[in-house]
Amino acid sequence: MNPTSPFARRSLLGLLGVASAAALAGCGSAITGKDSGSSGSGAGGSDGGAAGGTTTVRVGHLSSSLFAPLYIADAQGAFADKGITLELIPVKSGQDGIPMLASGQLDVMVAGFSAGMFNALHEGLAFKIVGSMGISPGDPENSPTALEVRQALVDDGSVKAVSDLRGRKIAVAGGPGATGGYLLATMLEQGGLTLADVEVVNLSTPDQEPALTNGSVDAATPSAPFSTAIQEAGVGSPLAVPAKGVTGTGVMYSEQFVAGEFAQPFFTALTQGAQQLSDTGAQSDEVYEILAKATGQDIAVLKSAPMYTYLPDLAPQPEQLEAMQTVWIAAGQITYTDPVDVATIIDASFAEESGA
Repeated sequence: MNPTSPFARRSLLGLLGVASAAALAGCGSAITGKDSGSSGSGAGGSDGGAAGGTTTVRVGHLSSSLFAPLYIADAQGAFADKGITLELIPVKSGQDGIPMLASGQLDVMVAGFSAGMFNALHEGLAFKIVGSMGISPGDPENSPTALEVRQALVDDGSVKAVSDLRGRKIAVAGGPGATGGYLLATMLEQGGLTLADVEVVNLSTPDQEPALTNGSVDAATPSAPFSTAIQEAGVGSPLAVPAKGVTGTGVMYSEQFVAGEFAQPFFTALTQGAQQLSDTGAQSDEVYEILAKATGQDIAVLKSAPMYTYLPDLAPQPEQLEAMQTVWIAAGQITYTDPVDVATIIDASFAEESGA
């Protein structure tokens, strides 16, 4: 690792959120199990009104600190206070969960956005984007994602800036149509490049270090702890990070749930979780304990890691969705050419009514 790099030596867990996000356009079985044994009937099966009844809400998710507000709100009883029990259903990718969300098998999904999501919306699958999740802080020395360049190219001066990556192979988990592909696009833009100017190689995060080592790729977008391992092994150095405000993940509601009586109480409870997160990066011991339990990570690793930031009201970010759609249309990852009107797929009313 280049010891003079301004991006050198980032800590472990902050990139775990990106690990999930970058895999969100992958394929495979949608449900891998349940975190909870709850057998409620979902949004349509409440025992009464939001003022006094109860319901079980089925939430598709990937176990990641990227979705910290969900776990914090649940652990601190914010959902229970509103008569909501969560049934947390793991999904392999956000794209895998889209058919379940559109069919009402899931009420809510917290996941990464993908080209496949836009294609599904264009093809008529109905669901709404109602909120945001982790937002990049834009700090080059404390960012939860970065672009790692093969160390040999850094040492011999072949790659000194992002613009030097033109025509080179870059590994992204999920490929160009994944959330990680969009994050890569935002970093390439800093050097005047687009996804079309590089060769994106779809490689799982664990496979990226070997690929850098043997020279089969020139750069990669790994997640922790793989990014740190790459740097410590002298295999690569970070070159760029997404700009402040960049995000590729959010909250989606099924068509049935969005019109239901628990849609607002759920979102309000979720924002209460977001408001427990410090935007300075250092979290309370309680927050670290909750995240450790939810993600299976060691508290010491969590405390050493950079984290995403969260809006207090978790408002959706239409400009980011427009940017994603533009990037993926240009990259040929979206099957249509006339952009979907982002205003038609967003419902910001829940954030507006959350009281945050």
